[in-house]
Amino acid sequence: MHTPLAEPRRSIYFNYQVYPAHTASVGASAVKRHPVVIVGAGPIGLTTALDLARYGIASIVLESERQVSEGSRAIVFTRRSLEILQQVGVADRVTAAGLSWRFGNSFYRNQRVFRMEAPHDPDDRFAPMTNLQQPCLEQFLVDACQANPLIELRWGNKVEQLAQAEDHATLTVDTPQGDYQLQANWVVAADGARSAIRSLLELKLEGASYEGRFVIADIKIDLDLPTERLAYFDPHWNPGNTVLMHREPGNIWRIDYQLPRDETPEQALSAESLRERINAQLAIVGVDNPQWQLDWCSVYSARALTLPDYIHGRVIFTGDAAHLLPIFGVRGANTGFQDCHDLGWKLALTLKGVAGPGLLGSYTAERVAAAREIIAEAGKSTRFMTPPTPGHCLVRDAVLSLSLTQAFVRPLYHWRTSRAHDYVNSSLNCPGDDNALFTCGPRQGAPLLNIKLGEDQFLFDRLGASFYLLYFTDAAEVPDAIQARVQALHERGVPLRVLAISAQPRTRISGADELIDDSNGHLHSKYGAVSGSAYLVRPDQHVCARWQQLSGPALGCAIETALGNE
Repeated sequence: MHTPLAEPRRSIYFNYQVYPAHTASVGASAVKRHPVVIVGAGPIGLTTALDLARYGIASIVLESERQVSEGSRAIVFTRRSLEILQQVGVADRVTAAGLSWRFGNSFYRNQRVFRMEAPHDPDDRFAPMTNLQQPCLEQFLVDACQANPLIELRWGNKVEQLAQAEDHATLTVDTPQGDYQLQANWVVAADGARSAIRSLLELKLEGASYEGRFVIADIKIDLDLPTERLAYFDPHWNPGNTVLMHREPGNIWRIDYQLPRDETPEQALSAESLRERINAQLAIVGVDNPQWQLDWCSVYSARALTLPDYIHGRVIFTGDAAHLLPIFGVRGANTGFQDCHDLGWKLALTLKGVAGPGLLGSYTAERVAAAREIIAEAGKSTRFMTPPTPGHCLVRDAVLSLSLTQAFVRPLYHWRTSRAHDYVNSSLNCPGDDNALFTCGPRQGAPLLNIKLGEDQFLFDRLGASFYLLYFTDAAEVPDAIQARVQALHERGVPLRVLAISAQPRTRISGADELIDDSNGHLHSKYGAVSGSAYLVRPDQHVCARWQQLSGPALGCAIETALGNE
């Protein structure tokens, strides 16, 4: 019988709430079938539930614990993650509670040798990076899920068995009062790095595990330092190793420091070891005789692993259940948000009977490709942070030494920050559009560029759970052939909205769902558009086709491709 922790976890900055375990289904006379069951109520599982609800898809979320996760864990969320969280309604709470930043500093033997500046444009609503502890984000997502009638959160429910049939899966779920069964058309495995679903299906991750291990410690201390990433290479108290520091809300500081190869986690997490090393690092930033409180600590090992396929029968993997990525470059949760945003619309349209035969399969193709690209990129950062061989160590030490006097080697410190993946080779991209003829603007597969439309108004504020046609026009109406194609798609249940973008002063454009005033020509310029140009955008905000002059047949062909029918 499953007995999750029933006492609130202790924390200096976060008040944990223990939720009642769901036991009402124990002893039920019939097994109920649900459209989607999501296993795991971490950030990715909760965001997936909220994303599906945008399309009217109900889900059950199973969580083995009775409270949100312990410790800061994921703390840095990128601009792209905030754009995704805006779609599910929690971005404002994250930005209000979090700390934004854009600079990163690398030190060698306490001398700054590199300063990274993340790009920020006046058209960006969100900062490049926002620091917020994972339990805080999870609480915002839990609140949003509990307020949504299409989502049922079942705390204290642990999946013990899974059996698959051709059109559904059956889960055996253990609770504090016994077990029960439920069925789902689709199961989304979002149950993290130690995924029980992955184990039940006997699936193996592929890739590399690195020997370097880090202590992660959250301490409360008031430091007069800006909110910027601090990376220390070869500090005197940790020779040959790396230390990272991040400011978190509530005067909490995250300190990650690399361990010697021969030290065990038990030794590293002893009170004496933590005190000695944290004090040594605080002395480097100018704090003598520091007074601090420990909130949470753990040991982390860098891994770069992925499943080769994210769909297995009626089970779909996402987030850390699908892949394990190094923290360097803030890739873990940020990659997971892109996973579930890619999955949500495809699974929803599949359940609604609108999707073509290739749509859901494109999820695994796109996201496995993204994971492999990230692994290749993150591997460079990981090998620099934690050299796996004497040869890598020799090269790294040479770069460190040269960086004291030679500016040309300093960019090698760049940590290759997580970014939105471009689905350049996606099967959903239209092969016959004008993509190659554009000289600027987001290309096929790339996410849209956000554009500031007015005081606190942005293009992404106009986007929702739908395909979007951004149609640039000086005319008073959308051409009849395009309107007819849009109407035919609506009759099939395909969600598609037309945003007309006009440089002419107009109050409305016939055939468009909304009108965007671009009298200053800024949006036209950023998108390389003229009157008659158009961008077709997937529900996850990625471009799948663009034309210099759009016709009705071209729109129809592109939509069929984007639905997985070709």
